[in-house]
Amino acid sequence: MKETNAVVTGGAGFIGSLLVDRLLADGKSVVVIDDLSTGNLSNLERAREQGGNNFKFESLDVRSAVTTELIADLKPEAVFHLAAQVDLRHSVDDPLLDAEINILGTLRVLEGARRCATKKVVVAASGGTLYGDQEHTHLPFKESLEPKPQSPYGISKATTMSYLSAYQELYGLDGTALALANVYGPRQDPHGEAGVVAIFAGQLLEKTESTIFGTGEQTRDFVYVQDVVEAFIKASEVEKMDFCNIGTGIETSVNELYETMASLLNNASEPNYLPSRSGEIERSALDPTYAQSSLGWVSTTSLSDGLSKTIEWFKEN
Repeated sequence: MKETNAVVTGGAGFIGSLLVDRLLADGKSVVVIDDLSTGNLSNLERAREQGGNNFKFESLDVRSAVTTELIADLKPEAVFHLAAQVDLRHSVDDPLLDAEINILGTLRVLEGARRCATKKVVVAASGGTLYGDQEHTHLPFKESLEPKPQSPYGISKATTMSYLSAYQELYGLDGTALALANVYGPRQDPHGEAGVVAIFAGQLLEKTESTIFGTGEQTRDFVYVQDVVEAFIKASEVEKMDFCNIGTGIETSVNELYETMASLLNNASEPNYLPSRSGEIERSALDPTYAQSSLGWVSTTSLSDGLSKTIEWFKEN
C-alpha cells in the first residue's frame, strides 16, 4: 500500500464493513482498524477478495495510543470513525467503559488525524439517543433541536460531537458527525448488540418467540444500511459541515415492524411482551431535510424493500 485514501475504525462491523466494500469499489485504498470485540472478520471477506493491495486490516483497540500513531503514520485523506460501544443498556450498566471507548477512543482517532492533517473526519453519532425524549410536536427531530441525551451512551456521543467541533476550531481539522437513525440491513448480528430488525429476523427465521419490551407502540426511524453508507461517502466530500441527521423522517412502531417482518416470512406467531426497559425513548424520527440540502443525500430504500433484502440475506447466511 503506497498511500492510504481512507482509514475506517470499526471496519469489521455491520455498517463499517459495507462502507469498506464501497470505498474499495470506488478504487480507494483502505486500512481497517478493529479490535473484533463486536466486529467479525467474516464481514471483511469481500474486502480481502476484491481489495488486494488496496486493503489492509489492523487488529487494534481505538483506546490504544498505537491507534493514534498508526493513523498519523498512514496520513489518510479521510478517516471514518465508526468504532464504538453502541449498546445503550450496556452504557447504563457500565458508564465508565462506555466513556473510555466512545470518548477517549474518539480522541485517540482525532489526535492521529490532527497530527497528519487529514482532510476529513466523518464520525458516526446516534440520532435517537442524541435528541432523547422530546415533545412529540418536534417530530421528526431537526438539527436545531437542543440535544437531550438520557443515557451514558447518548452523552458520550454528544460529547464526541463537541470534540469534533473543538478540533475544527482549534486545529482546523474538518469533521462531520452523522446523527444516524436506526440502521438495519445485511450483516447486522442478531445475537450481538443488534438493532431490533436483526433480532426479529433471527427469531422469526429460527421460529423462536420474539420479545417486545413495553407496549410495542414506541416508534423508531429505520434507515437502510446502504443508504447510510452513501451518506458517509457524501459527508467525506463536503467541507465544514458540523453534523446532520441521517434518517427517513418516518416513524414506525415496533409492533408495525414485527407484523411486517412476520408477514414477509409467513410466520403467524405472536410476540411475547415484557416490561419496558429503562433509558429507552418513546418516539423518535429524524428530519432528513438538512442532509438533502447540504449533502445531496436522501434515503432511497423503502422500509418494505429494505426488510425484504435484509430477510433474504439472513436466509442465505
